[in-house]
Amino acid sequence: MADPLSLLRQYNVNKKEIIERDKQIIFGEFSWPKNVKTNYLMWGSGKEGTAKEYYTLECLLFILKNVSLTHPVYVRQAAAENIPVVRRPDRKELLAYLNGETASCAAIDKSAPLELPTQVKRSADYDGPESVAKKPRFEDTHVQKVREKYVARLDAPKEASVTVDNIKSLSEAMSVEKIAAIKAKRLAKKRNTIKGIDDIGQEYDIRAILDLDVDVTKDIISRERQWRTRTTILQSTGKNFSKNILAMLSSIKAREEGHQRPQPIQPPVTTPRPAIQRPIPAQQSVYNRYDQERFNRQKEETEGFKIDTMGTYHGMTLKSVTEGQAKAKSTQQQQQQQQPHQQHQQPSVQQQPPPQTPVSANQVRPPPPGMQKRVSRTPIIIIPAGANSLISMYNVKDILQDMKFITQEQKKASGGKRDNEVLIQRQKNGQTVPYRVVDNPAKLSPSDWDRVVAVFVMGPAWQFKGYPWESPVEIFDKIAAFHIKYDEMRLDPNVSKWNVTVIELSRTKRHLDRAHLMVFWEKLDKHILQHKAHLRF
Repeated sequence: MADPLSLLRQYNVNKKEIIERDKQIIFGEFSWPKNVKTNYLMWGSGKEGTAKEYYTLECLLFILKNVSLTHPVYVRQAAAENIPVVRRPDRKELLAYLNGETASCAAIDKSAPLELPTQVKRSADYDGPESVAKKPRFEDTHVQKVREKYVARLDAPKEASVTVDNIKSLSEAMSVEKIAAIKAKRLAKKRNTIKGIDDIGQEYDIRAILDLDVDVTKDIISRERQWRTRTTILQSTGKNFSKNILAMLSSIKAREEGHQRPQPIQPPVTTPRPAIQRPIPAQQSVYNRYDQERFNRQKEETEGFKIDTMGTYHGMTLKSVTEGQAKAKSTQQQQQQQQPHQQHQQPSVQQQPPPQTPVSANQVRPPPPGMQKRVSRTPIIIIPAGANSLISMYNVKDILQDMKFITQEQKKASGGKRDNEVLIQRQKNGQTVPYRVVDNPAKLSPSDWDRVVAVFVMGPAWQFKGYPWESPVEIFDKIAAFHIKYDEMRLDPNVSKWNVTVIELSRTKRHLDRAHLMVFWEKLDKHILQHKAHLRF
């Protein structure tokens, strides 16, 4: 069952028209007297055995109309119009409920008796209490006859213009030109002053036709219900095109960049001159305090013998392996004896390499892919280093990680230290995602600038000195920009001109920090997904 309090809230939230007429308050098809009681309890009533008192519908409607007035001024105006007032303790919770900020209220008595509404049937052409006289109604047959008559008159041939060709001379005294002039004068006077017999009821009949069409149209419009608009007809509820379209665009862009990318010019290949290889003395295993595991492990595995546990016979022939070390030593002595004789005969000939011996497996095998240097995918956030900024290296972890604003002065008083870099651990979907925060962009390398995703601005343009882009407009096109300020502070003129997301915080209401700071992460996730999806976020 519809109650006046719920309908008043519904009409106020949806900005619908509430009509007051003949000491009645009308909500569409339902109507109640102005002094009807709602189920909203007055403050202090119904306690300690006192009787329950409820606010009237007129009282609640009056405070909604004068919500901008202060409470004393509102009380004076209500008393002047002889309307009950809303008590000050009830004002805040009542307005929050009527404006749709809260779904329910403790002062609403669901067991209170409610008066049934009166059904109201409003005519589509209602113009107020002044229009008491009813418009004349016409039968459909009469209107149909008037229409047929009007159409026949429009289809009838009009009087032709006066010409000399269709006029015959009456006598020598009345020439053809004179007769044409008299006839033209008569037609002009007839159009301006003389009204034909058919024109006497024409205006009345046309008005009857129009009134009937207006009544029918209003009756149709009163029964219409808006289903979809031209905006909602273009919106799809079960299909998300962003993923497919963005993937297609990125693939097309990558394909075009691959075609347009110039082929690297290979330098001319030159054959190096053969150089004489000089034997490099083997470095002895030296004790290192930072490499004790390798040193101790070598002694434990070989028990002091010179055995290469990492050696391999890869690349050696079966004969060289089966003959053993003795054959290799004899071959080496013979080559050493022949070496002086060959030097006298051919001084420029390159020395023969020593015989094949087991080499380390690490030298023969290529390094695995996992051992190559990995490119970092951690996003980077730049914050200002100025002392007037609300965010700094002192409180950036509290603001972005803990979602709670703490001033620099509070952090310094509690013994907080300033770090050159801060690593934020963000909890997202049950996972921990790191973000690197710096305040000195001069230390960033070109590869680091590719990972910069956000910057907090203060206002002055000198903050962006040292950036790889020239103007702030170009910077904010590639990096998401944010600005933190107190809600009562005046916005910097430069920030208002730039593409910057402004985050306003209260000086005292710390319970609102999380809702305001969540805007930063929502905007940043969208920016990374659109521009730098290769990063970890």
